[in-house]
Amino acid sequence: MTLIKEQSLTEINSFTHRVIFPTVLRLLLILFCTFSHADKVKVDKSEWGLEAGKACITCHAKTSKGLATQWEESKHGQIGLNCLDCHRASEDDDDAITHEGEVIATVVSPKDCGRCHVTEYNQQKGSVHANAAAIIKNRIPALENVGGPAIVAGGCDQCHGSTVKLRGDGTLDPATWPNSGIGRINPDGSKGSCTSCHGRHRFSKAQARDPAACMRCHSGPDSPDKEVYEASKHGMHFAAERDKMNMDNDLWRAGIEYSAAPTCVTCHMGTAGKIKSTHDVGMRNAWKLNTPVSEKHYLVVFDNGDKLNLPESQDPPNRGASMTKPDGTLGKVKAVASPERRRQAMKAVCLECHGKAFANNFMTQFDNVVRLYNRKFGEPAQAIMKALYREKKLTPVAFDEPLEFTYWELWHDEGSRARHGAAMASPNHAWWEGIYEVGRNFYTKFLPQVREVAGKELGEELIGQHVSGLDEHQWLQQPNKANPILGYGSGAE
Repeated sequence: MTLIKEQSLTEINSFTHRVIFPTVLRLLLILFCTFSHADKVKVDKSEWGLEAGKACITCHAKTSKGLATQWEESKHGQIGLNCLDCHRASEDDDDAITHEGEVIATVVSPKDCGRCHVTEYNQQKGSVHANAAAIIKNRIPALENVGGPAIVAGGCDQCHGSTVKLRGDGTLDPATWPNSGIGRINPDGSKGSCTSCHGRHRFSKAQARDPAACMRCHSGPDSPDKEVYEASKHGMHFAAERDKMNMDNDLWRAGIEYSAAPTCVTCHMGTAGKIKSTHDVGMRNAWKLNTPVSEKHYLVVFDNGDKLNLPESQDPPNRGASMTKPDGTLGKVKAVASPERRRQAMKAVCLECHGKAFANNFMTQFDNVVRLYNRKFGEPAQAIMKALYREKKLTPVAFDEPLEFTYWELWHDEGSRARHGAAMASPNHAWWEGIYEVGRNFYTKFLPQVREVAGKELGEELIGQHVSGLDEHQWLQQPNKANPILGYGSGAE
């Protein structure tokens, strides 16, 4: 019986590998490779090396030696692309200034980089990174309550980006510059900052491929990817095998140029098998993990390259339909990727190092943790908070009451840490620094504060409606003979 079962499974796996998976992959390639293939830059050499730009180097080699050295060591410097090639501007540009007889702009935007890096610019401009400033725009007034404009400029904006504002003479407002936030809104209207990952003025591929480039922003309570990655098997292998990662190579394909470990770029952006590289870091993400309740999302792609993440609870649009884009304008839908299709793209990367069963089962474990968080904590807490605002038990002012801090940290910090830990294979962050802390604060801080804010009658009504009736909370009503608080193996009697 066992041999028959194993033989059947082998045949099924073989059929899946030979027939089903290639079919799914072909469907994925229609969507993902259409706008994710990173072409080699093809620009006529006459397009760079402006004669007037050579004077910039002569001067900056004296006044900004570090900057000049970075440029000299870069690919740009090696081919003769100079300062003026990137910084040149038209006199009618809002941020144009005259410097040493040349019209330049201080901010080199993705649109400027896109003069040569066309594919990368088109991929990036509709990505979640490019829209990072918009993602938190509605939170800024509330966050200013806790901090203030200075910390928004020196903190939030340095990762998410903000609108770079100009003074009357074309120079940049110090309240908004320097600013290398990934979703920076530039004076030319483009969104993003290539130097946030690649670093000016070396513009290194190796730097962008290193997890440290991502960890600048993806660390800390709300986006704990640095800590999670370093604690995972992936991060452990990277630390041990870093010298084998070949990160300076022009081509950087998982399983070919490197196989020692995956980095952030490998999973979210990199080439693996038939999945091509992309500068849209969110394209392969099926779940949205930094919200009070996680939901899977469709990826809607418009004909001009703009993108929209649409919750799975909403009906997806048909191809060719008109739909409101994130900026409020109408756009024509070019393609729609379902959450499952996005998941299949991520799995295709996993399969470069793992077997199909391993990858599928890992994703199932990850999904189960997200659903556990949603049902047991995220959905009840959100429903209770909405009811308290509706009943005017909480003021409309954000962060003026202890319960609001508790709820914010419940989903924004601890809840995010649990979900990211499950997504990136760090069991410690999924449990002890994740769901355990969510549960501890849910039971010992959130619910007691709900009773205090709502009053005994309404408080018990809300808890009874949204918490007590759930199977996940029935343990509160049942005695447990094994009590680990008294020591492993000790009884409660």
